[in-house]
Amino acid sequence: MARKFDYFVIFAEMRTGSNFLERNLGEFKDINMYGEAFNPDFIGRPNWPELFGQSMEARDADPKGLLTNMAAQARALPGFRFFFDHEPRVIDEMLENPRCGKVVLTRNPLDSYVSVKLASKTDQWILTDMKDAKRAMINFDLQEFEAHLDRLQEFQLRILRGCQVTGQAPFYINYDDINDVAVLNGLARYLGSEDQLEDLQRHLKPQNPAPMTEKVRNYDEMKRQLAKLDRFDLSRTPQFEPRRPPSVPTYFATPGRPLLFLPIRGGPVEPVLDWMAALDGCGRDELVSGMTQNSLKEWKRDHEGLRSFAVLRHPVERAHATFCQYILSTEKGAYLEIRRRLRKKYNLPIPEGAVGADYSAEKHRIAFIEFLEFLRGNLAGQTAIRVDSAWATQTEVLRGMAEVSVPDRLIREEELTAGLAELARAVGVDPTGIKTTPPAAPQALEKIYDEKIEAATRRVYQRDYLNFGFADWG
Repeated sequence: MARKFDYFVIFAEMRTGSNFLERNLGEFKDINMYGEAFNPDFIGRPNWPELFGQSMEARDADPKGLLTNMAAQARALPGFRFFFDHEPRVIDEMLENPRCGKVVLTRNPLDSYVSVKLASKTDQWILTDMKDAKRAMINFDLQEFEAHLDRLQEFQLRILRGCQVTGQAPFYINYDDINDVAVLNGLARYLGSEDQLEDLQRHLKPQNPAPMTEKVRNYDEMKRQLAKLDRFDLSRTPQFEPRRPPSVPTYFATPGRPLLFLPIRGGPVEPVLDWMAALDGCGRDELVSGMTQNSLKEWKRDHEGLRSFAVLRHPVERAHATFCQYILSTEKGAYLEIRRRLRKKYNLPIPEGAVGADYSAEKHRIAFIEFLEFLRGNLAGQTAIRVDSAWATQTEVLRGMAEVSVPDRLIREEELTAGLAELARAVGVDPTGIKTTPPAAPQALEKIYDEKIEAATRRVYQRDYLNFGFADWG
């Protein structure tokens, strides 16, 4: 009968029962276990000189080759344990390969944290008889535990996403289930084994079965500190904003100087382009733009000492500028179709045509607040209208940029003069001033801004306020 998998991996962490699980999976007649095949300090087990014809040195030189040899040479189904700090070059290979069986072993993070601390203190990592057990107590450290949690979550999410995007279903098993022979037999069936066990091999014993009060010296303090952790992540804001690819054709570079501008739409762009042209002694139409990822790479190779930058604008001012330029306006460049749909479907209270003399500051304020409410639903994936780059979060725009070019300077608009002067000096040019004017608007933002606008903007752009520390605009 053909194998269901070529090999399988147990994704685990220290002190999750992985030794016990490996020992019992090795009891199945058609399964062989090979320890920690990709441990950075040894291959398989500490006393093994090689595995499937590869020494540790050969494995480190060609880690994927070990997987190939394992799949080709093993008679029974081969399996091994893999921890977060094992060979990183094979993780994607395993996650993307449907012929690799995936077992995910988990344990209560607090239990595993305390167990690691105890084992480190006693230097006892395996127990075969209670008479040899070493007793100790540890001090709980909240910062250390939070780091432990973050590392666990990062590794688990990587495994989960790897399986989701490839349409695979791993076998999840918890520490509390590894003593259940029925569960282990179910795991064996998942792996394609035709064998079943009557009972488990219990040579390895639990090392610290005592209650937490007998293992943690500052138990009461630990309880108080853990109560502060948001176990259910209540403060998390779900993110439904679509990922944005890098918009390389919109980037601008100076032909002579190694200066690259990555514009964020809705922010100051035109004044920066004029400044770049003046700095380089060229016309604005001579700036390099419309690049592809390949031509951008070529430009970078030809311009050593590159300085790239983007400009952040306060969310209130950016949303207002976007509203006025693309939605309220009927001039060339405005989003006339989106404008029509916002008026008809979302009852946005703006004139059907161009803004007239009767369009008061109060009407403008009400319309802007309604536009912000639309943006809130739009970024949350609740509308059929696209999330345009002019009102996408600056956080997401920058994340997309980072795929091809990380800006090494983020300049806040209110610090633009000083920031650009510093950039000029960095590329060997005497600073030149920048001419800025407030974004065009039928009513100045100062006339309509109030606490309600600030609150509405914060609801839309929580990510930007959090990531960039924006204070109230007013």
